[in-house]
Amino acid sequence: MTWNVLISAPYMIPVVDRFRPWFAENGIEITVADVNERLEEEDLLPIIGRYHGIVCGDDRITPAVIDAAPNLKIISKWGTGIDSIDSVYAATKGIRTGRTLDAFTQPVGDTQLGYILSFARRLPWMDRMMKAGVWDKIPGRALNESTIGVVGCGCTGGATLRRARPFGARLLGCDIKEVDPALIAETGVEMTGLDRLLEESDFVSVCCDLNPTSFHLMSDAQFKRMKTTAVVINTGRGPVVDEKALVRALQAGEIGGAALDVFEDEPLPATSPLRSMDNVMLAPHNSNSSPKAWERIHHSTLKNLLDGLRA
Repeated sequence: MTWNVLISAPYMIPVVDRFRPWFAENGIEITVADVNERLEEEDLLPIIGRYHGIVCGDDRITPAVIDAAPNLKIISKWGTGIDSIDSVYAATKGIRTGRTLDAFTQPVGDTQLGYILSFARRLPWMDRMMKAGVWDKIPGRALNESTIGVVGCGCTGGATLRRARPFGARLLGCDIKEVDPALIAETGVEMTGLDRLLEESDFVSVCCDLNPTSFHLMSDAQFKRMKTTAVVINTGRGPVVDEKALVRALQAGEIGGAALDVFEDEPLPATSPLRSMDNVMLAPHNSNSSPKAWERIHHSTLKNLLDGLRA
């Protein structure tokens, strides 16, 4: 039997030719989608019906898409987060959802600490001023005189805590799930509630995934609790942070800054006020950047695909 598979994961597409012998060996005929960031529901509805599997990124695989896919056996997500996939509904139709847990822990942890150091030491701003001909010593702070609060102490939150510990920062953490006692012992993080973490932290590192309990977890009330000098950093999922509330908080001076790798709408609209704010650092959902991690995800994703097709 020949299985028809749609390849729409943006990170897989550039290297797909390297895997064509593997696809042929396993009786898989692939179609490579024309995709930039993701396929929306309206993109998938006219085409999904002929496929037995899909290797996707953050495609909007909704119940309507699933209903239009009578042959679909496996949704193989390139990466970890499956919030754009209605995996529960897919399961009722006998469709498996595969993903790679702990996919980008190390590069995302690096990115979190990079943003913290950039704001603490004021590195981008001093570089910008020097290149503009301005010699001005902007006050910074050392991490051993800072409090770092991590919201969500799973894989990436744990990686952020482990990276911050050698710098001597005071570490606070909060999570709705029980946190690994080994992580607490290793890092010395003090677990507390979200309100206290926001009130006492100089840097708020948002590391939780997106689910019904975390949607807009950071909104107006939360920003009002933060120090006016504090910085919020989000490298997880965009909708965990209420972007309109964040803009309001920044414009009102309720918080000191933000670093964002993810957004509620991606790509970030050209009209977003965040683009013109000097105290905001932005990146195009790229904290997963790591050739070593990518290679591992390529192989894991294809294994999940084949397992699902053969099930």
